[in-house]
Formats: sequence, C-alpha cells, structure tokens
Amino acid sequence: MSEHVVQSPLPGIFYTKPSPEQPPFVEVGSVVAADTVVGLVEVMKQFAEVKAGVNGTVKEIHAENEGVIGPGDRILTVEEG
Repeated sequence: MSEHVVQSPLPGIFYTKPSPEQPPFVEVGSVVAADTVVGLVEVMKQFAEVKAGVNGTVKEIHAENEGVIGPGDRILTVEEG
C-alpha cells in the first residue's frame, strides 16, 4: 500500500476540530474518502477546508490542533486503499 501525505495549502493556524466543543474531523484509524475534510486552516479570520485527497485510512497526524503551519507542511499521512 502506498502512503499519501496531506500538506497545508496555506500558512496559518491549523484546527483538527470544527469547533472547540466538537470531536476532531479525523483520528488515527479513521477511514477517509478523497473529499473528506481533515482539518481547517485559518488565515486572517478566513477558514479553508483541507481535504484528504485520496481514499484510505489515516495512519499518522503530524499537525497539532491550533498549531502554526506553513504552505507544504505535513498535516497527516493517509495509507491509500
């Protein structure tokens, strides 16, 4: 099986949850489709959805909730299949 690394499209603050009271979009072991939202990047009060990009299972989450990320930074790894 191959792995796909989801990267940040923008610089900003990364959020693993839609809001502080809600569960994370995905966790290690979550099955995702290419269009599954895996997090949000906030830039100047604008939120951009980050999608998995492939079908598979989340193997590892690299970015921390409310952490600063830059374009191209690794967010998570999906094992395709």
